Amino acid sequence: MSDASPLRYTGVNHVALVCRDMAETVDFYENVLEMPLVRAIGLGNRGQHFFFDCGGGATVAFFWFPDAPEAAPGIASQHRDVRRDGAQTAVASMNHLAFNIDDDRFDAAVARLKAKGLDVFVINHSDGPSPALPKPTELTWIRSAYFRDPNGIALEIAALTRPFRPADILVAPMNAAGQPIPRKVPEPA
Repeated sequence: MSDASPLRYTGVNHVALVCRDMAETVDFYENVLEMPLVRAIGLGNRGQHFFFDCGGGATVAFFWFPDAPEAAPGIASQHRDVRRDGAQTAVASMNHLAFNIDDDRFDAAVARLKAKGLDVFVINHSDGPSPALPKPTELTWIRSAYFRDPNGIALEIAALTRPFRPADILVAPMNAAGQPIPRKVPEPA
């Protein structure tokens, strides 16, 4: 990304999700994930909109709507048992929300989440013949710990173990018909 471009991003501002119980959601994000509540807005009879500080100037936001439709796992969100049923979700759904954490804090963060009663599933994503390893190696590029919030939203804490590099672009993107299409690489500004 060029310094001269007006589209110079500084990170994610917020992701907006929908909860079924704002009080339970506030308790989880403040007391389990230790994210301070930084804004709480009433929307009258339309509901509420709350924001939690997830670091680096970013927030995770929740709407609560009094008549929100029920969750649709496997369509609008991940299946409850991703290890058994896979992580595929529908187009325009939110698959999961990942929070960045420093690699040197990863193991302690996983232990803390487990001590708070969460079912945490750890994967070390690696280059090479085994893309998911139980323990990190020199081939690991990111460490991930997956768990759910009380709404069933799939969450992750993710720790990059090295910077991204050009060799990390491993495949061409597929079109809607499942055909690989060469990337149009942007011109440097």
